[in-house]
Amino acid sequence: MLYRHGDVLLQKVSTLPTGQRRPGNTLAHGEVTGHSHRFSDPASVQLWQVGPQLYAEVFCAADLIHEEHATIRLEPGMYQVWMQREYSPEAIRRVRD
Repeated sequence: MLYRHGDVLLQKVSTLPTGQRRPGNTLAHGEVTGHSHRFSDPASVQLWQVGPQLYAEVFCAADLIHEEHATIRLEPGMYQVWMQREYSPEAIRRVRD
């Protein structure tokens, strides 16, 4: 199952690779607007960093919120997280909002 939340994409996965715990409940900060893609209840999620890849372990139904997007409710499970990228002749870069 895939979930899109603005420039953030999440996919439910069956297992969580070994990684480092990442503090907080924010998936992405808005560099331009100051808004962020984050879980409304920090206790409902644990973020994991596996190299450059981010994962979210959701313990109970959790709301993913952002000031400019509709709230998405994620069911318990493991999710791989991607940030949208764009191509320019100089480089492929992450979309900034």
